[in-house]
Amino acid sequence: MSIQHKTALITGGNSGIGRATAVALAAQGLQVVISGRDAGRGEQTVAAIHESGGRAEFISADLGDEASARQLARQATALADGTVDILVNNAGIFPFGPTEAATEADFDSVFAVNVKAPFFLVAELAPLMAAQGSGSIINVTTMVAEFGAANMALYGASKAALRLLTKSWAAEFGPAGVRVNAVSPGPTRTEGTAVMGDALDQLAAMAPAGRPGTPEEIASAISYLASDAASFTHGTVIHVDGGRVAA
Repeated sequence: MSIQHKTALITGGNSGIGRATAVALAAQGLQVVISGRDAGRGEQTVAAIHESGGRAEFISADLGDEASARQLARQATALADGTVDILVNNAGIFPFGPTEAATEADFDSVFAVNVKAPFFLVAELAPLMAAQGSGSIINVTTMVAEFGAANMALYGASKAALRLLTKSWAAEFGPAGVRVNAVSPGPTRTEGTAVMGDALDQLAAMAPAGRPGTPEEIASAISYLASDAASFTHGTVIHVDGGRVAA
């Protein structure tokens, strides 16, 4: 996979799927720039990558509004000497619960991180990729963006919006050489999903694989879409969900 000597920005890159993606891309020779809210975990991830001989930088970012997203894009561009070749929109929040329990603040925060931040990161970075004639954007969605699931309406709706944006951006930026795709994970065992307890295993049991995925398994699909091996892949969603899409 010819992705060496390029720079990737990975949001939410200090834990879970984002961290696994950062480690995987750095191991293939990329400079990785990761963002997150927890500076301690971010620096730990950067240190681990450096110890393995990789190149990494951390930027603290809240991604709660347009300004934060645009600032992150500009900081990453500066660290990359003017070129971010790969953007992985991985950061997300996933509160579960009944619709009647959700507040307006809950709604706004979920859509700010899961939809608004990716939108304005792409608004900043995709035109620069288009100007150089190449680039890859990978959005991390979820299997519940594609079917109804009780107590997941808010989270699923936000990721469904990102799924549509994937296709819209592929149509918009693809002619200029920028590939936009998505990965749709199923239940994955991460720090963030630890609070689900046995419910994670129960959800995973509904799919043919019968188990939760690992962050590394999701990262492998992201790495593929970031690489030249996916040069003819535009606007698609790769389901890495243990076969739940088929169940």
